[in-house]
Amino acid sequence: MNETIYAVLSLGFVLGVRHAMDPDHLVAVSTIVSRDKSILHSSLAGTLWGLGHTASLLICGGLVLALRLSVPPGIFAWAEKAVALMLICLGANVVWQCAKTYRLHVHTHRHNGGLPHAHLHVHDASAIEAHDHPHKFRVPTRSFFIGMIHGLAGTGALVVLVLASVPSILAGLLYILLFGIGSIGGMLLLSSLISIPFVLSARRFRVFNNALQLVAGLTSIALGVLWI
Repeated sequence: MNETIYAVLSLGFVLGVRHAMDPDHLVAVSTIVSRDKSILHSSLAGTLWGLGHTASLLICGGLVLALRLSVPPGIFAWAEKAVALMLICLGANVVWQCAKTYRLHVHTHRHNGGLPHAHLHVHDASAIEAHDHPHKFRVPTRSFFIGMIHGLAGTGALVVLVLASVPSILAGLLYILLFGIGSIGGMLLLSSLISIPFVLSARRFRVFNNALQLVAGLTSIALGVLWI
C-alpha cells in the first residue's frame, strides 16, 4: 500500500510539471513576460504564477476534500470562462502596449521650391524615449493572481483525480501540494525560456521585439476566443 501511495504522490509531481505546459498557461505567461528586459524578473513572474496556482488548488481542493463537498460542474465551467476572458484581456493589453510604441503623424515639406505636400510618418516612440537610468525592481504580483484564476479553473478535474487515487484527506492534500510544487518548477523554467527572445531583442532589435509581443498578444486573444 505504501509503495502505491508513493507512486501516486510521485505521479502528482510529474503531472504538475506537465500541467505547466498547458497551452493556456504558456500563452498567459508569454503575455506577462513579453515586455520584460530581465530573465530573472520573468522567472520570478513564472514562480509567482505557480504559487498562485498552487494556493487556489490547496484552498479549494482542501475544502472539497475535507468537507466532502459536491461542487456543481457549472462553477468550474464559469472559472474556465474567466480564464478565457483573462487571456483576451492580457492579449489586448499587450497589443495596446505595442500600438503605443509607435507614433503616427503627418509631416509636410516641399522639394526644391515646389508645392508643399504631406507624408505620413511612423516613429518608434520607445527609441525616442529610451533612457538608461536604473529602475526599481518591481515584483510581478499580477502573476500571482493570474495563477490563482488558472488554479481555480483546474481544481475540479484535479479533485476528481485525487479522490480516485488516494485513501485519505492528508494524502490528498499532499498530492495537491506536490502537484503544485511541480507546476511551480515547470513555470519557473518555462517562463525563463520563453522570456529569452524577448529579453535579447528588447534593446537592439526593437522591431523584432515588437513583432514578438504582437504575436504573443494576438495568440492570447485568439486562444481566449476559442476557449469561450
